[in-house]
Amino acid sequence: MASITIAAMSKSYGGRYLQMPALQDLDLAIQDNQFITLLGPSGCGKTTTLRLIAGYVTPDTGTIHVGDRLVSSPAGVVSPEARGMGMVFQNYAVWPHKTVYENIAFGLKLRKLSSGQVRDKVEEALGLVNLKGLEGRFPNELSGGQQQRVALARSLVVEPDILLLDEPLSNLDAKLRERMRGELKQLQRRTGITFIYVTHDQAEALALSDQIAVMHAGRLQQFGSPFEVYNKPANRVVADFMGLVNLVPGQIRSVNGDSAEIEADGGLVLAAPRPAGMAAGAQVDIAIRPENVRLTAEPGALSGTVSELTFLGNLCEYVVTLPGGRNLRVQTHPLQQFAVGESVGIVIDPSQCSLFPREPSADALASAA
Repeated sequence: MASITIAAMSKSYGGRYLQMPALQDLDLAIQDNQFITLLGPSGCGKTTTLRLIAGYVTPDTGTIHVGDRLVSSPAGVVSPEARGMGMVFQNYAVWPHKTVYENIAFGLKLRKLSSGQVRDKVEEALGLVNLKGLEGRFPNELSGGQQQRVALARSLVVEPDILLLDEPLSNLDAKLRERMRGELKQLQRRTGITFIYVTHDQAEALALSDQIAVMHAGRLQQFGSPFEVYNKPANRVVADFMGLVNLVPGQIRSVNGDSAEIEADGGLVLAAPRPAGMAAGAQVDIAIRPENVRLTAEPGALSGTVSELTFLGNLCEYVVTLPGGRNLRVQTHPLQQFAVGESVGIVIDPSQCSLFPREPSADALASAA
């Protein structure tokens, strides 16, 4: 197995006179035997990063090392087949005219292994992905999940050090995706192979990963554990992308060590962890997760009116309107229900809030111009 070190990597696309940056100054250290997810919206640079790691693209600047071996730089790249990596694509890419056995055995036969060695390795791979008994079927006789397992087995059978996965579950229905998530995670644990997984699905990234690289506009925004990127976002971009969040404008009234007292819209006053460098008077946005807000039947120091209710089975999601008209999204246990129009008390856990410097609004930017 091997670690991956990406240093100062950039890549742009376009013609001679118009270059569009797809990736800018990426530094990323991936440890051996980890499940790493590259997460972000379309166009953020995650697939470009995966293709650079695979060796399909030459970087404009920077390097990639696998262990101590330099595999990519502007001077040249080691070919994909010589990198010791496997690749699983979004569209499965299985041979329609070959059986499951023949699909999985294809790479082994190119390596001139004996028929006995091929048989043993294919049987082992079939067991890893729970496809034993289906080796004689053709792809059109398989479900989407089974075809994806064939693609996984075909990559695993050649014993790669690193497995690259480009949104491999996006074509599956919701139930099957959830089941395949669990299988992928167990597979990574059993094999000890480093998995690098691309997705735009936050829930998928949180469920699967040891570490998540959150990307936006071609730049790495944060690299950390699922807990860190969700509960301790590095900036507003990460907070806004990782699940639902309320971003409430406010101002720091006073500071006391690592704590800041903030006054915000709707009569909200709370003491939250203070980022380094923020002083009294600073304009901030407070990031409040809906699950970190509690509603009570009795109006309290902070109150509002329920304006929307959505029952989602495992939870209830409310929109509560604060004095002054600002809305706050709140999630509660499904057995705790309030009616639309009901006045409720609001309790916020300040220790779970994050503060970010206020970003100018579009209207403010337009008037400044």
